[in-house]
Amino acid sequence: MSTSNPTNFPAIRAVELTRRFGSVTALDHLNLEIGHGEIFGLLGPDGAGKSTTLRLLCGLLDPSEGEAWVGGQEVAKNVQAVKDQIGYMAQRFGLYGDLTVDENMIFYADLFGISRKERDSLMESLLKMTRMDPFRKRQAGKLSGGMKQKLALMCTLLHHPRVLFLDEPTNGVDPLSRRDFWAILYQLVKEGMTVLVTTAYLDEAERCNRVGLLHQGRLIRCDSPEALRRGVPEACYELQSPNQRATREFLKSRPGVLSAEPSGATLHVFVSPDVSVSALQRALDEANLAGSSFKPIQPSLEDVFIALVRKAS
Repeated sequence: MSTSNPTNFPAIRAVELTRRFGSVTALDHLNLEIGHGEIFGLLGPDGAGKSTTLRLLCGLLDPSEGEAWVGGQEVAKNVQAVKDQIGYMAQRFGLYGDLTVDENMIFYADLFGISRKERDSLMESLLKMTRMDPFRKRQAGKLSGGMKQKLALMCTLLHHPRVLFLDEPTNGVDPLSRRDFWAILYQLVKEGMTVLVTTAYLDEAERCNRVGLLHQGRLIRCDSPEALRRGVPEACYELQSPNQRATREFLKSRPGVLSAEPSGATLHVFVSPDVSVSALQRALDEANLAGSSFKPIQPSLEDVFIALVRKAS
């Protein structure tokens, strides 16, 4: 692959990308392309391979098999060129609690070799964008969780990365701070940045242009949130029951019922196309588990993810 004009190629590309740790396969032959100016979400539970994927793409891990490309550069062969154009924010970013917001940013600017004039201009811009200017003299250790994540993001952005890798950046952050953080990401993408973010939050996955669903190291589906919701062949129904637990266990034992999962006071049930819902209703009646009738609904992204994991397991 030529590297003369990186914008001619995907911002991020993985080809059969695999990583093993002894007998454990953390990432299993990942094939993926992410376009420039896209917010792409990697969604999956703990241990699915999300962090491993980011570390491979950033050059922090060597692949067991396959290739990783970022900005037209093959990571394994041009790791420094890749690091020059990316920002990577790990789950535990290395902030210094006894340094102020300003001092942390100055420290990272010095690490990146940024001149004082450029640094001061960048800091003013980033502090304004994140609304952190009133807190620039506060020690990092005394910031709220959301403010710490904003500071970590500012430090990551100081060298003008073209591709931003974020590993569960809002884990444990309050809902208001999460909303602010995503507003910043949208602004960065509007300015041309590409963002790959891992998350376990389904509502955050809804905010992405496309989502990749990871399960046990394998990419089991990749599409826009809307396409994922509409692309499951099984029908989804909402069902109320006076005994939700017993109804769920009964349905899970029936052939053709892919999943039956609680959703608030109701159950969301995925049923194969060849299964008669009326027959299921009669079976519930006979088992004295009758509640409301099966109501067809469009599944949420959470419903889809659970159903796809059930099929892949």
